[in-house]
Amino acid sequence: MLLEIPGVLNEAQLNKVHEILNDARFVDGKLTAGMVARRVKNNLEMQQDPKRMEILIRILVSSLAHNQSFNSAVMPLRMADPIFASYRSGMAYGDHVDDPIMGKQGPKFRSDVSMTIFLSDPSHYEGGELVIRTPFGTQAVKLGAGAAVIYPSSSLHRVAEVTAGIRLVALTWIQSHVRDPARRELLYELNRARESLLEKAPGDANTQLVDRSYTNLVRMWSDL
Repeated sequence: MLLEIPGVLNEAQLNKVHEILNDARFVDGKLTAGMVARRVKNNLEMQQDPKRMEILIRILVSSLAHNQSFNSAVMPLRMADPIFASYRSGMAYGDHVDDPIMGKQGPKFRSDVSMTIFLSDPSHYEGGELVIRTPFGTQAVKLGAGAAVIYPSSSLHRVAEVTAGIRLVALTWIQSHVRDPARRELLYELNRARESLLEKAPGDANTQLVDRSYTNLVRMWSDL
């Protein structure tokens, strides 16, 4: 499932992120790339700085923890520390699949869902679309500042060349409670119907059946 999530970061949060990143040092993104991705990766990434990262992680984690769409669609179990990437004119990231196992600096976990949070207004740069191959064709994603897109980490994807301006994004990867992407999508759709029924007719017998079915499917399909 490819899902666009608006308003992951609000204006105040975006301003704080930009304030922190404005005087941060950015280094060659190949330093964090795997063997295959290293050959097609051309970007800059914020050099690890514990004080900056602590604040940035706090902002992102707090926002995502309260985002209903993210939690319903991803069902997060573990999440990687974010990477903050910058693409200047002429930079791009060729076709690649994200590493299946994350966590070089700490506990390892499986990457089920990839997430890009757009930090730059799309009018401030040209090109730089996130191009994702899906079973229904190729989709190019370029969202407003503060919006995010999630998609299966197994997807072949790339970042189109930036031809003007600066593209700034935050990237992270999540291990879901539900490993299979088709099952996650079914649960997401069922939960949307469940929440609507719980709001409109909480005492109805059909609402109770849908609620029980959703709960037990999560129990059946979840990894712990």
